Amino acid sequence: MSPLLLGMDWMEPQWWLDHFGTEMVWLSLIILVIECGLFFPFLPGDTLLFAIGLFIAGDQVSIVPGHHSIDLVVVMALFVGAAFLGNVVGYEIGRAVGPPLYERDGRILKRKYFDQTHAFFEKHGTKALVIGRFVPVVRTFVTVVAGVTRMDRRVFLTWSFIGAVLWVLSITLLGYFLGQAFPSLGENLDKAIIVIVAVSLIPVAYEWWAHKRKSAAHS
Repeated sequence: MSPLLLGMDWMEPQWWLDHFGTEMVWLSLIILVIECGLFFPFLPGDTLLFAIGLFIAGDQVSIVPGHHSIDLVVVMALFVGAAFLGNVVGYEIGRAVGPPLYERDGRILKRKYFDQTHAFFEKHGTKALVIGRFVPVVRTFVTVVAGVTRMDRRVFLTWSFIGAVLWVLSITLLGYFLGQAFPSLGENLDKAIIVIVAVSLIPVAYEWWAHKRKSAAHS
């Protein structure tokens, strides 16, 4: 359901565009850092990436006016940096104060989020840092779990960067190319969000299929 229908206008990318215009790009960087590492899993990360690509294609957002390709490259580079930075912050927090946060079981930082993410991490190992990027909530807490479990820092940084690149490029480019192919899509963000959800489920569906296939091969 659209955030607009729930009365949460600020969760809708169009609201950010209407209120901040091009500055939406810079605010999006802050949102990505927070969602990817500062324990607030309810921000619209996937939606923002897709919408920015869509808005650039429709010339609604620009850093270098009249140069869509430059806008796209610069924005994706900035978003990758923000997503990676958020993960690093979350990892270091996890290493430093992860266990107390888990025991606290607060209203936002619920213990079940850590448990779900830990199970996801145990199942997928280092790949969880890539796959988890496409899964809401897991995207926020997987780096904290990596820090709590003292995952090797070099391994973490490598896989976290790979995950940031794949996540940002895939969803932003999807929005950009769909925006070019279907100019009216920017006026129907609710329908576009369904596309985002579908894309986000692809890595999870693939891993489920691969696991089922592996289990069948050993049975």
